[in-house]
Amino acid sequence: MPKHLVLVAGNIGAGKTSLAERLAARLGWQVAYESVDDNPYLADFYADMRAWSFHLQVFFLGHRAEQHRSLMELPQSVVIDRSIYEDAHIFARALHDLGNMTDRDYQAYRRLYQLVVDTLPRPALLIYIKASTPTLLAHIRQRGRIIENSIDAGYLDLLGRFYDEWMATFDLCPVLTVPGDRLDFVRYPQHLEIIAERVVDKLAGKEFVEFPPSEGLGTGD
Repeated sequence: MPKHLVLVAGNIGAGKTSLAERLAARLGWQVAYESVDDNPYLADFYADMRAWSFHLQVFFLGHRAEQHRSLMELPQSVVIDRSIYEDAHIFARALHDLGNMTDRDYQAYRRLYQLVVDTLPRPALLIYIKASTPTLLAHIRQRGRIIENSIDAGYLDLLGRFYDEWMATFDLCPVLTVPGDRLDFVRYPQHLEIIAERVVDKLAGKEFVEFPPSEGLGTGD
């Protein structure tokens, strides 16, 4: 199989990291993650979101653009946990919508974002994990991250609406939408296998790729 750059996108708690790791292992790809531990703005951002949201988003933009470009030069296929495109279309938009980023900063960020992404090579595939808010909240509770304690249903609903709007216009590459409410690829290897098969089909150029109905998804329980 030729080299591919594949992005995994989805709301908070959708299972992006879990799917990226498992797909990479299953298909023999490399996996790459978003930068958190070395982010110099996170602590300041959580202390004062309005003051530091612009700085945080610019850091993420630079990091993801550098990551995206460097990974395209590798000889093997790569799957990336979260895409550079979500920064602008989902999270910066949410910061602005909630009053944590000023109009001036948001417009400046969006101009910079567009200049950056216009220079990046296009990915081969975007995998979008679509999950309902109850599923997302259940996943968030299960992993128990202190930093996510303040996330509520209203915020996830807002992000979900932005994801729907973004997906309706996204045309940079083919999209494979994974039904996150029906496929538990962490607990059930057969669900991961279904997704892996659909990913291979999509990368091979198959235009219509469908997932089996719920009754066809065995769990082995």
